[in-house]
Amino acid sequence: MNKNKIDQEFEDPGEMEVAQQLIRINTIKFQPSNPFTWASGWKAPIYCDNRKILSYPETREFICSRFVKVIKEKYPDVEVIAGVATGAIGHGVLVADKLELPFIYIRSRPKGHGLENLIEGDLKPGQKVVVVEDLVSTGVSSLKAAEAVSDFGGNVLGMVAIFTYDFPVANENFKKSGLELTPLSRYQVLIKLSLKNGDISENEVNDLVEWRENPSVWGK
Repeated sequence: MNKNKIDQEFEDPGEMEVAQQLIRINTIKFQPSNPFTWASGWKAPIYCDNRKILSYPETREFICSRFVKVIKEKYPDVEVIAGVATGAIGHGVLVADKLELPFIYIRSRPKGHGLENLIEGDLKPGQKVVVVEDLVSTGVSSLKAAEAVSDFGGNVLGMVAIFTYDFPVANENFKKSGLELTPLSRYQVLIKLSLKNGDISENEVNDLVEWRENPSVWGK
Protein backbone atom coordinates (compact mmCIF):
# COMPACT_ATOMS: atom_id res chain seq x y z
CA MET A 1 0.00 0.00 0.00
CA ASN A 2 1.32 3.46 -0.87
CA LYS A 3 0.41 6.96 0.14
CA ASN A 4 -1.76 7.50 -2.94
CA LYS A 5 -3.87 4.52 -1.99
CA ILE A 6 -4.31 5.91 1.53
CA ASP A 7 -5.46 9.19 -0.05
CA GLN A 8 -7.98 7.40 -2.23
CA GLU A 9 -9.51 5.08 0.36
CA PHE A 10 -10.68 4.97 3.95
CA GLU A 11 -13.23 7.75 3.91
CA ASP A 12 -15.61 6.12 6.40
CA PRO A 13 -16.90 9.04 8.53
CA GLY A 14 -17.35 6.88 11.62
CA GLU A 15 -13.79 5.59 11.54
CA MET A 16 -12.48 9.09 10.91
CA GLU A 17 -14.39 10.42 13.91
CA VAL A 18 -13.00 7.72 16.19
CA ALA A 19 -9.47 8.41 14.93
CA GLN A 20 -9.99 12.11 15.63
CA GLN A 21 -10.99 11.33 19.21
CA LEU A 22 -7.85 9.21 19.71
CA ILE A 23 -5.66 11.98 18.32
CA ARG A 24 -7.40 14.63 20.42
CA ILE A 25 -6.44 12.99 23.72
CA ASN A 26 -2.94 12.04 22.56
CA THR A 27 -3.33 8.28 22.63
CA ILE A 28 -1.20 8.17 19.46
CA LYS A 29 2.52 8.95 19.34
CA PHE A 30 4.56 9.02 16.12
CA GLN A 31 8.34 8.58 16.21
CA PRO A 32 9.52 7.36 12.78
CA SER A 33 13.06 8.66 13.39
CA ASN A 34 13.25 7.22 16.92
CA PRO A 35 11.16 4.03 16.82
CA PHE A 36 9.51 2.43 19.81
CA THR A 37 10.34 -1.16 20.72
CA TRP A 38 7.29 -3.34 21.33
CA ALA A 39 7.21 -6.25 23.77
CA SER A 40 7.47 -8.56 20.76
CA GLY A 41 10.80 -6.96 19.87
CA TRP A 42 9.37 -5.26 16.79
CA LYS A 43 10.52 -1.73 16.03
CA ALA A 44 7.57 0.59 15.45
CA PRO A 45 7.24 4.24 14.34
CA ILE A 46 3.96 4.52 16.25
CA TYR A 47 2.61 3.75 19.70
CA CYS A 48 -1.09 3.60 20.56
CA ASP A 49 -2.03 3.89 24.24
CA ASN A 50 -5.79 3.38 24.42
CA ARG A 51 -5.62 3.13 28.21
CA LYS A 52 -5.80 6.92 28.26
CA ILE A 53 -9.38 6.83 26.95
CA LEU A 54 -10.82 5.94 30.34
CA SER A 55 -9.39 9.16 31.79
CA TYR A 56 -11.43 11.34 29.41
CA PRO A 57 -15.19 11.12 30.08
CA GLU A 58 -16.26 12.59 26.74
CA THR A 59 -14.09 10.23 24.70
CA ARG A 60 -14.90 7.31 26.98
CA GLU A 61 -18.62 7.83 26.44
CA PHE A 62 -18.11 8.31 22.71
CA ILE A 63 -16.23 5.02 22.33
CA CYS A 64 -18.80 3.20 24.45
CA SER A 65 -21.66 4.54 22.34
CA ARG A 66 -19.92 3.37 19.15
CA PHE A 67 -19.42 -0.09 20.58
CA VAL A 68 -23.06 -0.25 21.63
CA LYS A 69 -24.23 0.83 18.17
CA VAL A 70 -22.10 -1.81 16.42
CA ILE A 71 -23.15 -4.59 18.76
CA LYS A 72 -26.86 -3.76 18.51
CA GLU A 73 -26.65 -3.73 14.72
CA LYS A 74 -24.46 -6.78 14.16
CA TYR A 75 -25.18 -8.96 17.19
CA PRO A 76 -28.70 -8.26 18.48
CA ASP A 77 -28.87 -11.71 20.12
CA VAL A 78 -25.81 -11.18 22.32
CA GLU A 79 -26.24 -12.37 25.92
CA VAL A 80 -22.84 -11.64 27.48
CA ILE A 81 -20.12 -9.03 26.94
CA ALA A 82 -16.51 -10.19 27.45
CA GLY A 83 -13.54 -7.87 27.90
CA VAL A 84 -9.95 -8.87 27.16
CA ALA A 85 -7.63 -8.15 30.08
CA THR A 86 -6.43 -5.71 30.86
CA GLY A 87 -6.98 -2.93 28.34
CA ALA A 88 -10.57 -3.80 27.41
CA ILE A 89 -11.97 -4.56 30.86
CA GLY A 90 -13.08 -0.99 31.53
CA HIS A 91 -14.61 -0.56 28.08
CA GLY A 92 -16.34 -3.94 28.30
CA VAL A 93 -17.91 -3.05 31.64
CA LEU A 94 -19.24 0.24 30.25
CA VAL A 95 -20.69 -1.50 27.20
CA ALA A 96 -22.28 -4.28 29.26
CA ASP A 97 -23.81 -1.67 31.55
CA LYS A 98 -25.34 0.26 28.62
CA LEU A 99 -26.73 -2.96 27.15
CA GLU A 100 -27.84 -4.23 30.56
CA LEU A 101 -25.98 -7.49 30.01
CA PRO A 102 -23.70 -9.69 32.13
CA PHE A 103 -19.97 -9.04 31.91
CA ILE A 104 -17.00 -11.39 32.06
CA TYR A 105 -13.33 -10.86 31.37
CA ILE A 106 -10.58 -13.03 29.98
CA ARG A 107 -7.15 -13.20 31.55
CA SER A 108 -4.03 -13.53 29.42
CA ARG A 109 -3.14 -16.58 31.53
CA PRO A 110 -4.87 -18.50 34.32
CA LYS A 111 -4.71 -16.93 37.77
CA GLY A 112 -1.85 -18.53 39.67
CA HIS A 113 -3.77 -19.10 42.89
CA GLY A 114 -7.24 -19.84 44.22
CA LEU A 115 -9.50 -21.18 41.48
CA GLU A 116 -6.85 -20.43 38.81
CA ASN A 117 -9.53 -18.98 36.55
CA LEU A 118 -8.87 -17.90 32.98
CA ILE A 119 -12.41 -16.56 32.62
CA GLU A 120 -13.62 -14.32 35.44
CA GLY A 121 -17.36 -14.04 35.97
CA ASP A 122 -20.32 -16.31 35.30
CA LEU A 123 -20.67 -17.75 31.81
CA LYS A 124 -23.22 -20.45 31.12
CA PRO A 125 -22.65 -23.04 28.37
CA GLY A 126 -24.06 -21.90 25.05
CA GLN A 127 -24.45 -18.24 25.94
CA LYS A 128 -23.84 -15.86 23.04
CA VAL A 129 -20.82 -13.65 23.64
CA VAL A 130 -19.33 -10.58 21.99
CA VAL A 131 -15.68 -10.00 22.86
CA VAL A 132 -14.47 -6.41 23.38
CA GLU A 133 -10.81 -5.64 22.63
CA ASP A 134 -9.01 -2.31 22.89
CA LEU A 135 -6.22 -2.83 20.35
CA VAL A 136 -5.46 -5.48 17.73
CA SER A 137 -1.95 -5.96 16.34
CA THR A 138 -1.19 -9.45 15.02
CA GLY A 139 -4.48 -10.76 16.39
CA VAL A 140 -2.84 -13.69 18.17
CA SER A 141 -3.63 -12.67 21.75
CA SER A 142 -7.11 -11.44 20.78
CA LEU A 143 -7.96 -14.74 19.11
CA LYS A 144 -6.61 -16.67 22.10
CA ALA A 145 -9.01 -14.72 24.31
CA ALA A 146 -11.95 -15.59 22.05
CA GLU A 147 -10.82 -19.22 21.98
CA ALA A 148 -10.77 -19.26 25.79
CA VAL A 149 -14.42 -18.18 25.83
CA SER A 150 -15.30 -20.92 23.34
CA ASP A 151 -13.40 -23.53 25.36
CA PHE A 152 -15.37 -22.43 28.42
CA GLY A 153 -18.59 -23.18 26.56
CA GLY A 154 -19.49 -19.74 25.25
CA ASN A 155 -20.73 -19.11 21.72
CA VAL A 156 -18.55 -16.26 20.42
CA LEU A 157 -20.53 -14.20 17.90
CA GLY A 158 -17.74 -11.79 17.03
CA MET A 159 -15.16 -9.32 18.30
CA VAL A 160 -15.22 -5.52 18.38
CA ALA A 161 -12.12 -3.38 18.94
CA ILE A 162 -11.32 0.29 19.35
CA PHE A 163 -8.40 0.19 16.93
CA THR A 164 -6.50 -2.19 14.68
CA TYR A 165 -3.16 -1.76 12.96
CA ASP A 166 -4.77 -3.81 10.18
CA PHE A 167 -1.63 -5.86 9.58
CA PRO A 168 -1.91 -8.38 6.74
CA VAL A 169 -0.91 -11.12 9.22
CA ALA A 170 -3.77 -10.13 11.54
CA ASN A 171 -6.28 -10.16 8.71
CA GLU A 172 -5.09 -13.62 7.74
CA ASN A 173 -5.27 -14.86 11.34
CA PHE A 174 -8.86 -13.70 11.72
CA LYS A 175 -9.78 -15.14 8.34
CA LYS A 176 -8.38 -18.55 9.32
CA SER A 177 -10.20 -18.48 12.65
CA GLY A 178 -13.55 -17.63 11.10
CA LEU A 179 -14.08 -14.93 13.74
CA GLU A 180 -15.38 -11.57 12.54
CA LEU A 181 -13.49 -8.49 13.77
CA THR A 182 -15.20 -5.10 13.65
CA PRO A 183 -12.83 -2.23 14.57
CA LEU A 184 -14.10 1.26 15.32
CA SER A 185 -11.09 2.66 13.49
CA ARG A 186 -7.85 1.49 11.94
CA TYR A 187 -4.32 2.42 11.05
CA GLN A 188 -4.85 3.67 7.50
CA VAL A 189 -7.61 6.05 8.64
CA LEU A 190 -5.41 7.37 11.44
CA ILE A 191 -2.50 8.02 9.07
CA LYS A 192 -4.69 9.83 6.56
CA LEU A 193 -6.21 12.04 9.26
CA SER A 194 -2.84 12.74 10.90
CA LEU A 195 -1.41 13.85 7.56
CA LYS A 196 -4.43 16.08 6.96
CA ASN A 197 -4.06 17.61 10.43
CA GLY A 198 -0.35 18.28 9.88
CA ASP A 199 0.72 15.92 12.67
CA ILE A 200 3.00 14.01 10.28
CA SER A 201 4.76 14.86 7.03
CA GLU A 202 4.46 13.13 3.67
CA ASN A 203 7.96 11.69 4.13
CA GLU A 204 6.93 10.22 7.46
CA VAL A 205 3.83 8.71 5.84
CA ASN A 206 6.08 6.66 3.59
CA ASP A 207 7.85 5.17 6.63
CA LEU A 208 4.54 4.51 8.34
CA VAL A 209 3.11 2.77 5.27
CA GLU A 210 6.24 0.63 4.81
CA TRP A 211 6.15 -0.40 8.46
CA ARG A 212 2.57 -1.63 8.30
CA GLU A 213 3.33 -3.77 5.26
CA ASN A 214 6.16 -5.68 6.98
CA PRO A 215 6.43 -4.71 10.67
CA SER A 216 8.51 -7.69 11.78
CA VAL A 217 11.56 -6.60 9.76
CA TRP A 218 11.06 -2.83 9.59
CA GLY A 219 13.85 -0.80 11.19
CA LYS A 220 16.31 -3.68 11.38
